[in-house]
Amino acid sequence: MRARFLKPLCLAALLCAAASSQAAITVYTSQADFLAAVSAPGVDSFDDLTVDPYGDTLDRTAGSYTYQAYSPGGLWGAGAAGNYWLSNNTQTDPIVFSNFSGGASAFGGNFFTSDLAGQYAPGGNVVLTATDGTSLTYSLNGTTQSSFLGFVSDAALSSVSLSTDGGVYWATANDVVLAVPEPATYGMLLAGLGFVGLMGRRRRA
Repeated sequence: MRARFLKPLCLAALLCAAASSQAAITVYTSQADFLAAVSAPGVDSFDDLTVDPYGDTLDRTAGSYTYQAYSPGGLWGAGAAGNYWLSNNTQTDPIVFSNFSGGASAFGGNFFTSDLAGQYAPGGNVVLTATDGTSLTYSLNGTTQSSFLGFVSDAALSSVSLSTDGGVYWATANDVVLAVPEPATYGMLLAGLGFVGLMGRRRRA
């Protein structure tokens, strides 16, 4: 009896291993499409900050998730009362978001540039890199305060870095979203496992 189930189980294990070794990151430039692809999103608006310098690391929350923001030369609050943002002190340094809790494998937000005074600098270019064991880099050019970028991975994200292209402005983030993929993603994997089991049964018939 055990031998009857051995092949399907081995094939299912191989399928799971193949899925995990080929982790994929999907990029969204539409906030609506990103939110449709995830569940349980949490948002960090940064409105508890002020236009002031901070240390190189901030512990943050986005809904039920926690994470860290880090920049080697220090982080900096930007924006104005009622709508603060997260920027940094040294324009050549990246802002690195990491240590995501709750299995978060989706990350998004509004990304743009600010000036020396921490105010919006229109038309700047920023670069984001998401890492989940593999890395994917995407550039947002000519940004506005509503420029959105989101990453959704089928593996846990380890970090997302935000930097500029070297222009005279500072990388800035607002309304950062952490989430997990929509359950339909996992449903597709289970459907694949069921198909493997069915094929094993048909071969024995």
